[in-house]
Amino acid sequence: MARILSIDYGKKRTGLAVTDPLQLIANGLTTVETKDLFDFLSQYVVREEVEQIVIGKPMQTSGQPSENLARVENFVGRWRNAHPAIPIDYYDERFTSVLAHRAMIEGGVKKKARRENKGLVDEISATIILQDYMNSRK
Repeated sequence: MARILSIDYGKKRTGLAVTDPLQLIANGLTTVETKDLFDFLSQYVVREEVEQIVIGKPMQTSGQPSENLARVENFVGRWRNAHPAIPIDYYDERFTSVLAHRAMIEGGVKKKARRENKGLVDEISATIILQDYMNSRK
């Protein structure tokens, strides 16, 4: 089997998570500068077999699109044109940042570390998106 990769797309930074090859466990992969995301993923899919990409669909709690949705849709269109063999689909990402912050607090990450490592929230959010996606398929 191949991996599933998830993206928590942000204006400045983007969190990434990936499954193991058996698609049992979601793990944080890294956080990259958004401007470098396309190149990073293009190189990653050459090294690792990825069968599916899931990207968080940024929506407001009311169900309306957030301001980041246009940037996400632009990225998705670019990816689909360049890599049609690896499908990319949307998955609701509402509340993932809140859950990521809560996981960091409950995991004992100190306030100073949470403030200094903002990318960790993005990586954890991508992991939550991926785990929720995997759970929804069962």
